[in-house]
Amino acid sequence: MNELLARIHFGNPIADWLLAAAAFLIVYTVLPLLRRYVVARGQAFAADGGLPPWAELTLLLIRHTNRLFLLAVAVYVAERFLELPGRVDRISTMVVVFSGWMQAALWGTTAVGFALRQRTEGAAGSVNVLMFIARLVLFSTAVLLALDNIGVNITALVAGLGVGGIAVALAVQTILGDVLGSLSITLDRPYEVGDWLKFDDIDGVVESINVRSTRLRSVSGEQVIVSNADMLKSRVHNLGRMPERRSLFTLGIAYETSAEKLARVSPIIEAAITGVAGTRFEYCLFKSFGESALSFEVCYFVVEPNEARLRYNRIVDEVNRRIHADLGREGIAFAYPTRTLLVRNTLS
Repeated sequence: MNELLARIHFGNPIADWLLAAAAFLIVYTVLPLLRRYVVARGQAFAADGGLPPWAELTLLLIRHTNRLFLLAVAVYVAERFLELPGRVDRISTMVVVFSGWMQAALWGTTAVGFALRQRTEGAAGSVNVLMFIARLVLFSTAVLLALDNIGVNITALVAGLGVGGIAVALAVQTILGDVLGSLSITLDRPYEVGDWLKFDDIDGVVESINVRSTRLRSVSGEQVIVSNADMLKSRVHNLGRMPERRSLFTLGIAYETSAEKLARVSPIIEAAITGVAGTRFEYCLFKSFGESALSFEVCYFVVEPNEARLRYNRIVDEVNRRIHADLGREGIAFAYPTRTLLVRNTLS
């Protein structure tokens, strides 16, 4: 038996070939089974109560471990028991190196995709661009590193890619500006789909954030398309993120109103405002003596004004109607501009 195991075939004893085969089978069988077990257990924990982000990412990386990479690992382990010819050993090394770097690039893109999903919502176009750039950079870097590991001089290749990249960037700088604007909007999130924006002469709700432009539905009904670069240059008011919105106005009371009735103006207005759901009364003050009216300044806030686009306007309408009705019941008249004409009789 020992003589049989000691026989040389293709430069190695049969015993070494058996050990290599056993190592290959064990690694190529155990690693996929271990991956399947870990993924199943992770899914069970996620179904029970969820996983923390780091555990979810780890599970995702294990799930995206390529079977070809596991094959390359098994071949690499089996080779440790054998003495192979130089050419075969070089080819095997190249396969293992390329498989390892490609798997590293795949893990990198998986991690980037996970981070983007945690960070961004409602901007699928920008996320797709980010993922394309991440794949291009990671896999290009992986190929260059793999070539460098197997002894290929990549200096000239890297220099050529750099010069080509600069030329392409100069040729498409306008488009590139919009694409980079899209990435900036996606990462910084100054606004999202559904937010109510106001800038320059545009007032509308964000419908989509695309690779080159942001599309809004204006209050007058038409769709407004603005390039992402222009959006970043503008001073944008994001009305969709207001926790509350202020309503400030001046009310004119007639000069003929008695002091007793004038003292009841502020309590009446406060009661009218607080009686409407979704409001927060701030103040009502006798501000000044106007030309034709006693001026009261009223301030209140509409809480969560963006649950519906017309909610703020409807609340203001209801508040105004209550103020008008309540002051009318108390006999307190609103002022309006008047002019007194003195006519001189010259006939007498």
